[in-house]
Amino acid sequence: MRLTKHEHAALLLEHEGKGLIIDPGSFTTPFPEMGHVVAVVVTHEHADHWTPEHLDRIRKAAPGVPIYGPAGVEAAASDHGITVVEPGDSVTIEPFTLRFFPAEHEVIHESLPRVQNVGVLVNDQLYYPGDSYAVPEGVDVNVLAAPIGAPWLRIGDAMDFVLAVKPRRAFGTHDMTLSVIGRDMHRARLQWATAQNGGEFLALDPGDTMDI
Repeated sequence: MRLTKHEHAALLLEHEGKGLIIDPGSFTTPFPEMGHVVAVVVTHEHADHWTPEHLDRIRKAAPGVPIYGPAGVEAAASDHGITVVEPGDSVTIEPFTLRFFPAEHEVIHESLPRVQNVGVLVNDQLYYPGDSYAVPEGVDVNVLAAPIGAPWLRIGDAMDFVLAVKPRRAFGTHDMTLSVIGRDMHRARLQWATAQNGGEFLALDPGDTMDI
């Protein structure tokens, strides 16, 4: 399985000629190739994780492709036929198996409502928590997509999250709100946290790939 990091929180996973897109949001440029996409996951309703334009482009390139997300995404994207998933659900769209985990959105401020969010584990290999520090119980995580920049993120909490998950490999995501200096500083902190349990941290920029 090959992973390509796109801007901010967006990921493309490819396996056996098929593609899976996760969180194509407002800080992400359009994906160049989408005809092979068999599923889309949107972890929650915030615009930096999905836009109508991205979903329309994907559906135009791959008609009928299922889009999975929690009930809040269904309400926000009511014109796009969202398939609602909840923590504990498992979905197989060959060649991808998606397992969804409880992952409440981290608090931005008490004045703002919290939204539904799910974590997703792809093929028992890649775990992405959405906008949360939720640790997937009972999972030995091979690759972790770890958020490194957000209004709700404190780098010490992000480090503790990586320390708790103990991934074999990790890379930073949710990073378009950071300056280059801030991004590199946060990457260095998560590199340290990953290494504490013998893991490797990869500094992936948009367009970079890794094999899983």
